[in-house]
Amino acid sequence: MSEPAPEITDFAAHLAGVPKRLPRRATAGFLLAHPAHFFALGFGSGLSPVAPGTAGTLWAWVAFVALQPWMNDAYWALLIATTLVLGTWASTITARDMGVLDPSVIVVDEVVAFWLVLWLVTPAGLLEQALAFALFRYFDAAKPGPVGWADALCHRLDAARDPQAWRKAGLGIMLDDLVAAGCTLLVIAAWRFWQ
Repeated sequence: MSEPAPEITDFAAHLAGVPKRLPRRATAGFLLAHPAHFFALGFGSGLSPVAPGTAGTLWAWVAFVALQPWMNDAYWALLIATTLVLGTWASTITARDMGVLDPSVIVVDEVVAFWLVLWLVTPAGLLEQALAFALFRYFDAAKPGPVGWADALCHRLDAARDPQAWRKAGLGIMLDDLVAAGCTLLVIAAWRFWQ
């Protein structure tokens, strides 16, 4: 007598080692189920029911302003590099556990990318920080040009054909936001140059 088929609707997810019961939507329980989830979901800011990417970027802005008095360039570089590495790891685990290659609730990519923007435009007043926020959100949400190209790299991953897709997911999740940060910095540099 043969064994019954696995109780999972997405066979590709089964092959990739995704847990049997996938959450349809991230919850507080999911957030607290693994340290990677907590980190990837921006300490809970990704649970926002409306525009989690914007909520994560706002959290990054508030955290930046709160940390700035105690930080110098070396500390910011270390924090951003560490967050990038841990964020890639946490995003990979969280995406795999959700069964989605780039879930919108993962916002650590917005956090690290916006910290990079704010760090590199500092010193900047509130108006310039608000401009950086608006530009970054535009590039991250609309995904024009190179941002769309970077985002498509993650969406082209196919867990059914490539068992390593889940290992690459975190890199893809982080990449488009770093490109959005680069585009934001280019616009701000041009604006400062022409002022």
